[in-house]
Parts: sequence; structure tokens; C-alpha cells
Amino acid sequence: MSEVEKLEARIRNLPDRELAVLRDWFIEFEHQNWDRQIASDFKAGKFSKLIDAARAEFDRGEAREI
Repeated sequence: MSEVEKLEARIRNLPDRELAVLRDWFIEFEHQNWDRQIASDFKAGKFSKLIDAARAEFDRGEAREI
């Protein structure tokens, strides 16, 4: 049995309250991972072309500030 399968079995047996606590923790965990990935991608310049394209579109009057 894999570690994931073991975790799945344990999660299935959690009482409702503990499952809710786990769910809240996991959602926050995912959000933090997402934030770190976005920050890393930004520092690596992965958004530069998108930012430049958006600025050019705005400068041409094809977009508006929100």
C-alpha cells in the first residue's frame, strides 16, 4: 500500500470535525504553495511578456485601468 493510499484510508476514517480542520489546513497549504510558485515565476521573468503586452495594449487605448 502506497503512502497516498494509507493517507486516504486514514482521512476516510476521520471524524467530521477533524476532517474539517484538515480541509482548512490543506486549502491554506495549497494557497501558500501557489503564492510561492507565482513569486518564483515572477522573479524568473516568466510574466514579463504578458506584462509588456498588457502595458502596450493599455498604451494603445485598447484596455482600461480597473
